[in-house]
Amino acid sequence: MLEVHYPIAQRRLDNGLRVLASHDPAAPGVAVNLWFTVGSADDPAAGSGLAHLFEHLMFAGSAHVAPGEHLALIQALGGTVNATTSFDRTNYFETVPTHAAELALWLEADRLASLTLDRTSLDTQREVVKEEKRQRYDNVPYGDQLELLLGLNFPAGHPYATPTIGSMDDLDAATLDSVRAFHEAWYRPETASLVVVGPLPDEEVFALADRSLGAVRHPVGPPGVAGRPAPLPAHRGEPRRTVRRPVPAAMLHLGWRTPPLGHPDEAAVQVALDVLGAGQACRLHRRLVRDDGLADTVGVMDFGLSRGSSLSTITARPRVGRDLGELEAAIVEELERLRRDGPTTAELDVALAGAEREWCAHLSTIDTRADQLNEAATLLGDAGAVNRWLSRLRAVRAADVARVTASWLAPEARAVLHYLAKEP
Repeated sequence: MLEVHYPIAQRRLDNGLRVLASHDPAAPGVAVNLWFTVGSADDPAAGSGLAHLFEHLMFAGSAHVAPGEHLALIQALGGTVNATTSFDRTNYFETVPTHAAELALWLEADRLASLTLDRTSLDTQREVVKEEKRQRYDNVPYGDQLELLLGLNFPAGHPYATPTIGSMDDLDAATLDSVRAFHEAWYRPETASLVVVGPLPDEEVFALADRSLGAVRHPVGPPGVAGRPAPLPAHRGEPRRTVRRPVPAAMLHLGWRTPPLGHPDEAAVQVALDVLGAGQACRLHRRLVRDDGLADTVGVMDFGLSRGSSLSTITARPRVGRDLGELEAAIVEELERLRRDGPTTAELDVALAGAEREWCAHLSTIDTRADQLNEAATLLGDAGAVNRWLSRLRAVRAADVARVTASWLAPEARAVLHYLAKEP
């Protein structure tokens, strides 16, 4: 039976930066992955979108690097570079030829120590983010589904209640002073975690990191502290919302407040969701798409959130002429059956095999492996959890799936969004 045992060595630099090295002598290059413990959950109450705005500002230049030059230098060497923002973190990553590892680390150090934060960079990147919002959320079909789902499943003021992109009003209201204060609180060595995966020996990784990033000093003020809201209770009374939009087809969304990353039930909930909605062999696809002809598509998702509660969803698009109500009723029947009887042996085997394949795919390349190691180190406080996840999955039994369906995915604990197509 396949197991993973990726080596992990860890050291904390004098300035507080945590550095993890995972030696892979067969790697074709080096993955440099830097996480900051700030996501949209840490945006100020009237400053949504700041965490994501910094994903863009960090490429706006620094003391020795012109705007856009960070990307150009890495790409000129045949490497890749990018960044993403989630609710819980912001990450910056490069994959480079081995000889360019020091350059990648130096580039990260230069922008951490001397990011250009002036009126020009703020105004430029603010407009970039606003255009991204228009293209991905405001002016596309189904663009407001995420905002509606979050608002339905998290109470107003909760760190997860609004999308990472932020609002136009808050982006417009961001001042140079507020942006600099946010940067000072969150972009500092002690709020960061660096993972390096590749053929370099551990001690060489630590020496390179210390030489490049060890000299970066944190600001005088206190660091930002990630909020830790209490777990939310299960939904009561089936909160519902119905909207009509100019879209090609209606959509049905069911949502549950589910356990956060690291929770003892996390693996069993994932397996339960996969039994229900992962792939064409899953229970809901067989029932809704193949047998009853109620839906064209069906899928499941867990948002993988780490602060108190996560969010799991079942989403289906009805077949032409079928009603969202009958589609929802059929899903509820399958949930009831799963919590009563659990999955069949075949369903459990398929779900576990699929989850194992997906996890191994994440670890098969050094860039995504570095990201998984940093997620475990940053959000769970234990990078070694990467090596134990397969064992956690394989420990899930049919009784566990029935139990978590009853406790976390119960039909009566759902929130419902009916996303209807406007009549022509």
